[in-house]
Amino acid sequence: GMIGNNSCGTHALYAGKTVDNVAHLRVATYRGAVLEVGSLEGEAAASAVAASSEEGRIVAALLDLAGRSAELVRRRFPPIARRVSGFNLDELLPERGVHLARSLVGTESTCALVTRATLSLVTSPRHRRLVVLGFEDVYQAADHVPEVLSFGLLGLEGFDDVLVRDMTAARLNLADLPLLPPGGGWLLAEVGSDDPGEADDRAAALAAAPPGGASVATFADPAGQAAIWRIRESGLGATAKPPGRPPNHEGWEDAAVAPERLGEYLRGVRDLWATHGYSGAWYGHFGQGCVHTRNNFDFHTETGLRTFRSFVEKAAELCVGLGGSLSGEHGDGRARGELLEKMFGSELVDAFREMKAIWDPDGAMNPGKVVDARPLDADLRHGPDHRAVSLGRTRFSLADDGGSLQEAAERCVGVGRCRRDETGVMCPSYRVTREEVHSTRGRAKLLAEMFQGEVTERSWRNREVLEALDLCLSCKGCVTDCPTHVDMATYKAEFLSHYYSGRPRPAAAYALGLLPWWSRPASLVPGAVNAVLGEHGLGRLARRLAGVTPDRPAPRLSPRTFRRRRPATAASARATTGASAGGPGGAGAVRAAGTTAVLWPDTFSDLYWPSRAEAALRVLDGAGESVAVPRQWACCGRPLYDAGMLRFARRALGRLLDVLDPFIAAGTPIVVLEPSCLATFRDELPGLAGDDPRAARCAGLARSLAEHLDAIGWRPARPLAVERAVVHPHCHQRAVGGVDAERRVLERAGCGVEVLDAGCCGLAGSFGFTKDHDALSRAIGRDRWLPALSSAPESAAIVLDGFSCATQSRHLGGPAGTSLAELLLQTLAPEDG
Repeated sequence: GMIGNNSCGTHALYAGKTVDNVAHLRVATYRGAVLEVGSLEGEAAASAVAASSEEGRIVAALLDLAGRSAELVRRRFPPIARRVSGFNLDELLPERGVHLARSLVGTESTCALVTRATLSLVTSPRHRRLVVLGFEDVYQAADHVPEVLSFGLLGLEGFDDVLVRDMTAARLNLADLPLLPPGGGWLLAEVGSDDPGEADDRAAALAAAPPGGASVATFADPAGQAAIWRIRESGLGATAKPPGRPPNHEGWEDAAVAPERLGEYLRGVRDLWATHGYSGAWYGHFGQGCVHTRNNFDFHTETGLRTFRSFVEKAAELCVGLGGSLSGEHGDGRARGELLEKMFGSELVDAFREMKAIWDPDGAMNPGKVVDARPLDADLRHGPDHRAVSLGRTRFSLADDGGSLQEAAERCVGVGRCRRDETGVMCPSYRVTREEVHSTRGRAKLLAEMFQGEVTERSWRNREVLEALDLCLSCKGCVTDCPTHVDMATYKAEFLSHYYSGRPRPAAAYALGLLPWWSRPASLVPGAVNAVLGEHGLGRLARRLAGVTPDRPAPRLSPRTFRRRRPATAASARATTGASAGGPGGAGAVRAAGTTAVLWPDTFSDLYWPSRAEAALRVLDGAGESVAVPRQWACCGRPLYDAGMLRFARRALGRLLDVLDPFIAAGTPIVVLEPSCLATFRDELPGLAGDDPRAARCAGLARSLAEHLDAIGWRPARPLAVERAVVHPHCHQRAVGGVDAERRVLERAGCGVEVLDAGCCGLAGSFGFTKDHDALSRAIGRDRWLPALSSAPESAAIVLDGFSCATQSRHLGGPAGTSLAELLLQTLAPEDG
């Protein structure tokens, strides 16, 4: 792909563009010829021309074209580092070594297909330092680029305050933004060397004499540098779908000019924005004058298209007038092919056309791109003819996407962060299968294709979409890791709800999706149920018939549920309530005077892990809280979403709101211990039952134990007995709240905190319990998560608040871990213990 577009990135300043690093290519032509091409200096050129093969014809024609075009090329090709527009006829000149391979770089598969490439490698300095310079605005930052370049850099990136505001609105990199020095436009100058002392000296020299009196922050540690780079890398994601505003589109996103003219160029485009009614953020490769932006173009109306064309034509004239290139990284394609005559003139565009014809006489290779391009305002994906396709009313409101699953899926703009595996959660199944269809991007694109109905069936019964979504763990990692907040867990639940509407689901959907409902009567005879599902032939057979893997032990019901145990303290006993009449307010008996918090007994904490709920009750009581524990049963329906049982889930949420009604009305905080259930309170509840005004209020009252303790200013009676805690955040916890509160609470208790960034545990609720997913679930857990967990110091407390995470660790032979509530029991005063 980079060879096709002659792409590059941050370190092109140091290493050059793709074309500068291509040594040799093997290519295939449309007519089937396979050629080995490289440099053709001297005798090599004569030998190639003499050949009677297709190669001889092509080489002879190209050399003839180069000879006839040489003076035009020398005169019209702008002498800037980021000239990516047009074909590389300059590489066929004698002074460039008559390099056939490099002449094909950036032809966008309009001439031949590259099947093999030999590239030159560039040494990467082992020690890097990052100097961040803050200017009054991005235009002053651009003005000072030439001075900063004089310090000998590996890369020089930049962005503006608009991007920072968009990141804040999109909740991206909130913890990283305070690291920026004061300013409204920033340059990120990277220096490096194999000698750490030399790297330090280079950074110090720049920091000591910042051009333009810029504010300065220097980062020598890898973690700090990574945090700053995350801000820069979020440019596309943060600006593509700004919350509460129309989407921004590409269309004029990567033109390039000489660095010394960059300030003039950015101000010129800014003025064009003003006259055409546009806005945008600036971010990109300031060191080579190639800056990206996305703008609020109106492609939906004919008037909007005319305005767009006027803007692009004027922007092209501005860029060319400054000696720039219409494309500095992404290629011309259809977006700029029509404009190439403005940059090169008609004679050189004719030469490009002739070069394509030499390689592709039939004109069949990727037609309509670069040369003889379709109009830049034709064939637009979101043009006036675009309409969101409805396949029926969605169960989720999808309010941020106009109630359209198609629009929601089209949040994906192809960044591909889901294909990275060094940090974060997204996307667990892709990290093991390495298949694009199992990445968040692959699933989103396939969903979008389903609505378009061109290459896959436009139907809720689409088997291809079903198979792509089958390995989605519904971990919600994409909600936080994806720059545009694609929420594949919600899309999967929505799709499955329609796919299975009116027909039976697989057996595992009932066995696992209805777990809270069959567990409740089963808890009356826990010993008998545990015995039936035990590790023996009958138990394994029962699990197999239910579609559940026989190779995992079934979760064991507690002999005594949390609701049935006597309250641990008198204070909580006074606030603990019994059942009362049904209906909204049917939990009226919970109106305990002075109640300061509700402890919600979710299915997992009540029936399977009651020691966690008991510990939380004791910790809250020790903190002086008067805690209510509703005894009237209800469930948020967390397992229902994985099976797409959304109608049932909506009814379950209605009952949940009825049980909690008096607390919602009183504004009483609701402490939810299980992270996946807390995510349901905050996400699925308003998304599925948002027409009930109690839903949003309830979502706002729900909080984790740590968040509640943090909010009330909790101070421990005594410090923890352990000096260090290793916290693995449940994936849903990362998606809806993070672990900042856990960190603060543990630090108050005198404990050092390490938060693991080791991805998903792989069990993901019901996912790993299905027989078809068990092997993949284990592979995901063993990939990064289990090694990180197992490497924790023996003296450290391992906090696993997710029931799935704790279960997966046991099943994979990992450390047992503990819940935060059980760990905090150590902080109680002796009389409370």
